Amino acid sequence: QIQLGESGGGLVQAGGSLRLSCTASQVFGRALNTFVVGWFRQAPGKEHEFVATISRSGESTYYADSMKSRFTISRDNAKNAVYLQMNGLKPGDTAVYYCAAEAGVNSNTYFTHRREYGNWGQGTQVTVSS
Repeated sequence: QIQLGESGGGLVQAGGSLRLSCTASQVFGRALNTFVVGWFRQAPGKEHEFVATISRSGESTYYADSMKSRFTISRDNAKNAVYLQMNGLKPGDTAVYYCAAEAGVNSNTYFTHRREYGNWGQGTQVTVSS
């Protein structure tokens, strides 16, 4: 297991940018660089929605179609952190954003479904005003 924490959320005007960070506290000696990490979001009254994922190595990434041109996921394994750079934000991006982590089969594995992740952060609120 690993303990995750998100930061970087806030209030931004439409068209603006935010960078979310996901950091980890090591549990039983496992660092974040041994996990696949994904970002999900949940808007009020809606189900969790997949946003992006990145493999342990950082070489493989995958995005939801509606976000691939605006969002970028990256990781700095030396800092035990994963980032989500969000540009061109829209009011429809308003949600609580969660990072999730799960051990990958190999260095380029990634996961796109919520049920594939066993470790979750508490979330950070992103609000985009029109």
